Amino acid sequence: MIEIKNIKKTFGDKTILQDISAVFQTGKCNLIIGTSGSGKTVLTKCMVGLFQPDLGEILYDGEDMLPMDKATRKSLRQQIGMLFQGSALFDSMTVEDNIKFPLDMFTDWTYAKKLERVNEVLARVNLKDTNKKFPAEISGGMKKRVGIARAIVLNPKYLFCDEPNSGLDPQTSLLIDKLIKDITTEFNITTIVVTHDMNSVMEIGDNIVYLHQGRKQWEGNNKEIIFSKDELLNNFIFASEFLQDAKAMRMMEAKQGKH
Repeated sequence: MIEIKNIKKTFGDKTILQDISAVFQTGKCNLIIGTSGSGKTVLTKCMVGLFQPDLGEILYDGEDMLPMDKATRKSLRQQIGMLFQGSALFDSMTVEDNIKFPLDMFTDWTYAKKLERVNEVLARVNLKDTNKKFPAEISGGMKKRVGIARAIVLNPKYLFCDEPNSGLDPQTSLLIDKLIKDITTEFNITTIVVTHDMNSVMEIGDNIVYLHQGRKQWEGNNKEIIFSKDELLNNFIFASEFLQDAKAMRMMEAKQGKH
């Protein structure tokens, strides 16, 4: 579990985050949503230690990260997996070497043991026998799966995903959502997903934090969001006619279920 308390972050005289508190649950997909400039990226960078908040606490299973010494913080970071927006694969490295990179950095395992672990995570993301391919030789969806494999190769307790469906077609996006959800449940990971994808919100949003202009505007799950009376949230979520129709349909289904 990750808990943030009263997080404030400023740059110069501009306040980016103001008094944000939330709990991100273990074994759940915790989503952070909001318009561009709402503070999503700054918040997640604070949570992984790339930015230092001006005020507040960031608790990893009850331990505040902010006052940790360098060695303790490094140990914590080794328990954090990161899936970057563009997959962030090294173009000059094979799939195998990309996934092996964190093992080379943080372990003293033998090559045979590293290769065994690489093959384990490749199988988990349904990419067996792609070891010697280069990123330019695989599709966008496959690159995302390689990114997920690299993110989980060290068996992290915490997984951060930045716009995992960016640039993907709807069908591939659903597959990536399902993979993230399955891995989160299977390995009991605390997963935080920053996303603009409303399909992800509806499909895997076990816990959703909506930011507006640097403040937490709303928090709930993908069932509660349908019935939200928060005008700002509704304007953000149901901006398209398609999603407005989806909301009306789900509300109708919910009412019918009560009878």
